[in-house]
Amino acid sequence: MLVRAYLRASTNEQDASRARVQLEAFAEERGLIVAGTYVENESGAKLARPELFRLLADARPGDILLIEQVDRLSRLTAGDWQKLRSELDARQIRVVALDLPTSWMLASSTDDFTARMFSAVNSMMLDVLAAVARKDYEDRRRRQAQGQAKAKAEGRYRGRAEDLKRNAGIASMLKAGMSWSQIQHATGASRATVAKIAKRAVILTPA
Repeated sequence: MLVRAYLRASTNEQDASRARVQLEAFAEERGLIVAGTYVENESGAKLARPELFRLLADARPGDILLIEQVDRLSRLTAGDWQKLRSELDARQIRVVALDLPTSWMLASSTDDFTARMFSAVNSMMLDVLAAVARKDYEDRRRRQAQGQAKAKAEGRYRGRAEDLKRNAGIASMLKAGMSWSQIQHATGASRATVAKIAKRAVILTPA
């Protein structure tokens, strides 16, 4: 039984690898082998996550997708969550989360009846926690929007300051012909940031 650890944070300012030690300790306590660790800084509210899908492509039937919390895997809409669940089920990948004790039995060798029972319970709990994670995401977004609207109305909202030094470096890398992936790896910037600067460079270039 192989473990594939998935570590995600929403922004480049957060440490996606923070929970690596806990995940490795969990696997070691149960005599499980960590076959791969997949780390990315992407929003859990979007389905298009390169490292997550690389994990799915690498996994074999019976492998464990190990996460710290269910919201590391999903803050998805109901439709996108069902797409991901269908992919996991089709590949026969077991999801085990440190914050979901009912899933821990899936990391142990048990008889067929017990395995099926805990799999059913775990599937239900995953759906519940995924829905809770999505609601938490939407609630936070709504509060942020309300706070920004109030600050704008009071003339206090300025937005996030642009990292001029980093963005100038990205512009130089683009001009030198580096790929977006290379630039992301070198600077830690998101793909959206690279795209914005690339678009800005095109606009500023004389016809």
